[in-house]
Amino acid sequence: MDEVLLKVPDAVYEQALLKIERSRWAAVRFQKLDRDATTRIVQAVAAAGHAKAQFYAEWAVRETGMGVVQHKRQKNEACSLGLVEIYGHEDFVAPRIDTAAKIVELPRPAGVIYALIPVTNPVATIYFKTLMALMTRNAIILSPHPGAKAVCADAARVMAEAATAAGAPDGIIQVIEDPTIPLIERLIADERVDLVIATGGPAVVKAAYRSGNPALGVGPGNAPVLVDDTADIRLAAKRIVASKSFDNSILCTNESTLLAFNTVADALLSALKAEGAHICSKEETDRLRKLLFIEHGFNVAMIGKDASIIAREAGFAAPGAKILVTPVDLVQPEERLVREKLCPVLAFARVGGIDQAISCARSMMRTAGRGHSAAIHSRKELNIMAFAAALPALRVAVNTGCSLGSAGYETNLGPSMTIGTGFAGGSSLSENLTPRHLVQFARIAYNKDAAEVFGNFSGLDPLHLPKAGPSPLAAVGVGTSPEDLRQELRKIILEELSAVLAA
Repeated sequence: MDEVLLKVPDAVYEQALLKIERSRWAAVRFQKLDRDATTRIVQAVAAAGHAKAQFYAEWAVRETGMGVVQHKRQKNEACSLGLVEIYGHEDFVAPRIDTAAKIVELPRPAGVIYALIPVTNPVATIYFKTLMALMTRNAIILSPHPGAKAVCADAARVMAEAATAAGAPDGIIQVIEDPTIPLIERLIADERVDLVIATGGPAVVKAAYRSGNPALGVGPGNAPVLVDDTADIRLAAKRIVASKSFDNSILCTNESTLLAFNTVADALLSALKAEGAHICSKEETDRLRKLLFIEHGFNVAMIGKDASIIAREAGFAAPGAKILVTPVDLVQPEERLVREKLCPVLAFARVGGIDQAISCARSMMRTAGRGHSAAIHSRKELNIMAFAAALPALRVAVNTGCSLGSAGYETNLGPSMTIGTGFAGGSSLSENLTPRHLVQFARIAYNKDAAEVFGNFSGLDPLHLPKAGPSPLAAVGVGTSPEDLRQELRKIILEELSAVLAA
């Protein structure tokens, strides 16, 4: 056994295993509930989360030291009742009948979901993943980042109590109160876990894929944003500053580097400044480069901090600034400022046209951001298509902020806190995670020959099917031995007990 795994105390590990077993029992019970019962549970949990959106926003900022309270409240609201408004009309419980294809689809929930929660968006992700699980009748075990474990544990408790009060099986929502890396590695590899959803850094996602269990993970972001000579410059600047400053830029979909056509670059810088951006001098840019990127990578102490605080730490003043804009000459991975920055610092580069913009965007995404997101502000369809076709990004937001646009809250992409990066980003998920990714379907498929008539399945509910066939005892003949009869009785008793426990 790996030496690291031996560091988990036996008592802690055993308690965690009990949570998994409890989740399995709850999942079996939950999957016997109909859509009405499921909807009542989902709505009750969403309402409970929404009621404490402000409370947990304040707690999350206090505990993690990251982000903006007002913006976290907005995310908490969007990921509670807001999520139900978006997905509540979808039915993940009843069979789906396709008469033309002669196919009946029966929903199969995953079962027990182990969900890893990032420190950057802790409560919103707790809300999001829990409601996704409940909509699809799955049990969920929430595993928060140690840096946000207190607020996550309390939020999970509130949601679990609301679920139980609304009729959910006890144990349908659970949380690992004191997570450690060795413990998480053992739990995600447990064969009783049916699905791992990993939102966090690359190490976390890779661990999920190594677990041996089905996993949905995401990759790091590093989004380029292009403003061409057809864009509404004032509106583009307004949207970019709002997006880059949202929750101090800790969404992985936030803009990393702004590429501007030479013909509009000066006007864009002026418009950014008017919206609250501080345009850095060369000396200030150098100071920020040294502050943000240290020997072992990004300076995590600056993640999610206010722009004015980052400026002060770098040795200059930017009072009231929403974001810091750092002009750079090169848009290559060797220029550290064009790498992913989960803070309100935006690199800025001038480009001669669409071809150079594409070349720069592809270059900066060579080492991070592949498969993730990009944005463009333009009225020219040719530029939009060329940019989207050439970049290794699976979502390109147009004329909107990348943070909420690529996350599906300002576009019609699936609203999500988990962004799939597909083949390019080393993920099995290419879309924004939505409820439909947490349920699969068994399919009854008829012979497609027109002469074979498709059955009438309307009104048939797999949760309430009439008993079919003779009683097992009726099959026992006169000559049956006492031992055979005992075995048959044992079988009937076990089946009845299982039915009672699962009812």
